[in-house]
Amino acid sequence: MDGRRLSRIGLALLSLSAFLILWQAIVWVGGYPTFVLPSPVAVASRWGRLLVSGTLWLHVKVTLTEVLIGLGLGTVIATFLGYLLAHSPLAEQVLAPFIVASQSVPTVAIAPLLVIWFGTGILSKILVCALIVFFPILVNTVVGLRSVGRDLWDLMRTLEAGRWQMIWMLEVPAALPTLLGGLKVGATLAVIGAIVGEFVAADRGLGYLLKQGQQVYDTPQVFVGIGTLVILAQVLYGIVAFAERALLRWREADA
Repeated sequence: MDGRRLSRIGLALLSLSAFLILWQAIVWVGGYPTFVLPSPVAVASRWGRLLVSGTLWLHVKVTLTEVLIGLGLGTVIATFLGYLLAHSPLAEQVLAPFIVASQSVPTVAIAPLLVIWFGTGILSKILVCALIVFFPILVNTVVGLRSVGRDLWDLMRTLEAGRWQMIWMLEVPAALPTLLGGLKVGATLAVIGAIVGEFVAADRGLGYLLKQGQQVYDTPQVFVGIGTLVILAQVLYGIVAFAERALLRWREADA
């Protein structure tokens, strides 16, 4: 591990420590009751009890399943449609107004309809996740495919490359950086989508845990749910960022 990475980790830990100290000081000075603003100690205690009892793991497992399947589904559909829109002006004219219109309606307004149509089970939450990640990945796919230079197309035709060779040797490498950029955004948005769906109707998941804590004024539990969501989003973002570095290592070699 190089010195630069160690310094970044040290700075992150220092910032986190300063935040926790400031938080604890605000609770002490303000004398806030736990149901208004719990101390970091109270939140950590609640976090530990939920972990030991297995309750938190159960809710994390449900939400993570919704996020991963929804992210995968949204990515596949967005990539396919993005390829179609990038290569077919007719498809863009026909589909673009509907795609843009679908993004003008807040997901929180669509989620109740999906629950009505597909039930209160995991399917409706998966669809909410897929819907919320769809647009950024679609846009990045189109931008990436359209960034291929005309000279590269001419070169591949001169070499008599076939359709699949064009895709795997030209279009995929060209679109991969922007596609992975959209996937990093989608990974965090998928977590939001799962929580929105669970807020509407659910009996398990981190969204349900948050809602349950709010209803009984168990504010430490609410903070636990929020903190777990932050960690989950950070982990997913980090996985995509790691994949991005691994898949795009060839760019550093060419630089």
